[in-house]
Amino acid sequence: MGLLSRKGPSGFSASSTAEEVTKGIHGTGLTAIVTGATSGLGLETSRVLALRGVHVVMAVRNTSAGKNVKEAILTEIANARVDVMELDLSSLASVRKFGEDYISLGLPLNILINNAGVVTPFKLSRDNIELHFATNHLVKPCIQCAGHFLLTNLLLETMKHTSRASNREGRIVNLSSTLHQYVYREGIRFDKINEESSYYKYFAYGQSKLANILHANELTRRLKEEGAEITANSLHPGYIQTNIVRIEYGILYYIAKVLSVFIIPFMKSIQQGAATTCFVALHPQVKGVSGEYFADCNIAKPSDQAKDADLAAKLWDFSLSLTSLK
Repeated sequence: MGLLSRKGPSGFSASSTAEEVTKGIHGTGLTAIVTGATSGLGLETSRVLALRGVHVVMAVRNTSAGKNVKEAILTEIANARVDVMELDLSSLASVRKFGEDYISLGLPLNILINNAGVVTPFKLSRDNIELHFATNHLVKPCIQCAGHFLLTNLLLETMKHTSRASNREGRIVNLSSTLHQYVYREGIRFDKINEESSYYKYFAYGQSKLANILHANELTRRLKEEGAEITANSLHPGYIQTNIVRIEYGILYYIAKVLSVFIIPFMKSIQQGAATTCFVALHPQVKGVSGEYFADCNIAKPSDQAKDADLAAKLWDFSLSLTSLK
């Protein structure tokens, strides 16, 4: 496998799979939420966590697809504990309902994996927020940023309670991307989130991925201040063939499909792509590690903007205002 098989300090590499990095780890007694679990990385992450005994709650927009995935997992792993709940990260109302519904079930929460992502042309969410920022950050920072930010905050008290009651560390995992370094000059365009005239889809996506890292970093600072036994980390899963590039890109979608034929030998499989997520979520090596950025199951170095504490704090306050959280 060449460069893909070169192991890092963790003993794992880009060629390691999710099953390999969790081999021998027992997740019985743990409960995890995985967003965007009906395909790609989210599906494989859910399957492997279930394989290790974790009770997996798949938070998905399409519950029919989610139920099909659940049945597939149960066919493979008869004793798996898998549930499906509806969550549309592009709608803050849906995120709030999911949070209320989850809390009302009285379930514990040890692991929150903010996995769902989207790449689209300029669009506004139902809440009138640019879709990438709304989904990736708030619901993840473009609609994604807002969505995951809100989801995390709504479930944080449940995670704290679970950690105290079980005496086990909680873990929050934000999927970012190495593309977080390809952003607008100012990093996060707080005053131009919804400005279509200067919108550039690739920078907008990078902005949302930068927000995922900054969110984990500021969350780490706040959790440490409280003394909460919860870690928050971000990661780059690698370059993988998934359906994240939506059909709305038109001709670009088909060009990407053609080009993928030539770069497939250098891309990760879904099983390899989910490895870093499962490693950060379950592996004992990551115990007590927080505010770090991972790639290929090892701590990696993000961009300088991703390490900017002032930018992270400003993003936190901006996200609070967008989601009307106090």
